[in-house]
Amino acid sequence: MSAAAVEGPHRPEPLPLLEEANKLMDQHPGYRVEIIGGVITVAPPSDFPHSRVLTKLMKPFLAAGLDGEETEVGQGVGVWLPTGPEDYAIPDLVVVDADIDDHVIEHNCYDPVAFRLVLEVTSSNYNNDLRNKVAAYAEAKIPVYVIVNRKHGRVHVLTDPAAGGYDTHRVHAPGEQITLPDSIGAKVTLDVAELLAAGQHKG
Repeated sequence: MSAAAVEGPHRPEPLPLLEEANKLMDQHPGYRVEIIGGVITVAPPSDFPHSRVLTKLMKPFLAAGLDGEETEVGQGVGVWLPTGPEDYAIPDLVVVDADIDDHVIEHNCYDPVAFRLVLEVTSSNYNNDLRNKVAAYAEAKIPVYVIVNRKHGRVHVLTDPAAGGYDTHRVHAPGEQITLPDSIGAKVTLDVAELLAAGQHKG
């Protein structure tokens, strides 16, 4: 009499990353889920000072006319990344070409070719903004990446995307005024001290 083959417990195939990301979003409403370099990152909802910085930032971009016929300004827009088959990020603020609706790829994310600028305001996961996203946005050839670094009290402006990062990385301290590159479509000047002050808890 031969012994019957014994099968181990059934293991379902691992979920593709996008399915896993969607599952995490359903389980954690309000959290930001991204896939960068084939790794899912989950960030809790931001604090109010983070939102305050974005409000301060919107004003000079809108005043410069960047939310018009040629470009638009938006928040929380997904950008599809070339760093992995399911990679995407959700920058805090973007300047995009006005035909952005023609550039959707999938998962409500858009082709990076339509992005003129991406901007991140750091939160608890600041290392992601300062390292992983630098490489990912450069690989996507997004011309300008701005980081409001609340952790270290600086504003970073990265330009000239290249393999693995940006060739130009300027760090600005409070007291400086930053004029962003003309490639975004208009002259925009940012006050470092104002942005960093907005990013601090009051009281």
